[in-house]
Amino acid sequence: MRILPLLVVLALGAAAASAMDMPNYHTKGVPTGKPSGPLKPGEYWWNPALSPTGPVVALVSIPLQTISVYRNGVLIGRSSVSTGAKGHSTPTGVFSILEKKREHYSRTYDDAPMPNMQRLTWNGVAMHSGNLPGFPASHGCIRMPYDFSKLLFSITAQGGTVIIGDDRSPQLRLAGNPGLLLAPRDFSREMVRPLAKGEYQWRPERSPSGPVTLVVSRADRTVYVYRNGEPIGRAPLEIRGTGRFGQQVFTLLEGTTGKPSWWAPGQPSRKWMRVSNARGPRPSPDKLGRMIRVNPEFPSKVYAVLHPGTTVLVTDDPMVRTKIRDLTIMTN
Repeated sequence: MRILPLLVVLALGAAAASAMDMPNYHTKGVPTGKPSGPLKPGEYWWNPALSPTGPVVALVSIPLQTISVYRNGVLIGRSSVSTGAKGHSTPTGVFSILEKKREHYSRTYDDAPMPNMQRLTWNGVAMHSGNLPGFPASHGCIRMPYDFSKLLFSITAQGGTVIIGDDRSPQLRLAGNPGLLLAPRDFSREMVRPLAKGEYQWRPERSPSGPVTLVVSRADRTVYVYRNGEPIGRAPLEIRGTGRFGQQVFTLLEGTTGKPSWWAPGQPSRKWMRVSNARGPRPSPDKLGRMIRVNPEFPSKVYAVLHPGTTVLVTDDPMVRTKIRDLTIMTN
């Protein structure tokens, strides 16, 4: 009969330990349904189903006080942050995650708790849970809402890439104003110049292997192909009718349907599964195939690199092209 009280004590102890995971002065975080636009302090958006596999890259914008997380080149999460205050500015550039610790205490600042710490430099700069007052307030670290810091910690790996931008150079401008698609480090104007009718770009040698993600944008009238986080192709779309695409995510399954493909002439139609809920229009892959037209050479090339697990993000939203300092980058 003494076992029951002991179990109750253990359960209460576990609940107390869980409650202590987040220091009471840290910002818990508020989920929002907005993948773009301004974020209030503590707000974040998280949808990893948009790109289930692939390399993870995080872009920290000092001007916007945000962090944007990409997996296989597609935005899967973003959050408000608080970077370094005046006199303790957060360094800019390209960093690797040097160390990860779920429970960490600062050796420099009075044993301050830093849950879900991901170290970027050995002299004290890291990403971690903290207080977000709505402006740069840290000693150089990147503070995140507690809930978001847990989510980010769960998908990153030691050695992962973090880019911190302050708009002072063309490359870091990409991080200073990130978009839906992640641009590569060797970004050039050629990668985003408007394509003529029937023209397409196909460079699979940029990334010979890895998970494939397609993004079909109605606003841009373009389909983009990423492999292992690198853009390997794009083609303009001719859209039939005025129907919207909605926002949908499909994952490629094993096998075929036995019917001809609307996407790749001469090939059998593949089996797809929706992997996230979507509001508004929900046309099937075959219906989408009937709504759009591309140079038939392009989908035949894409068909050859598809494999089970490939993700297709279909959206009405644009990848707006904006000129900055003689470079054209994708921003939202």
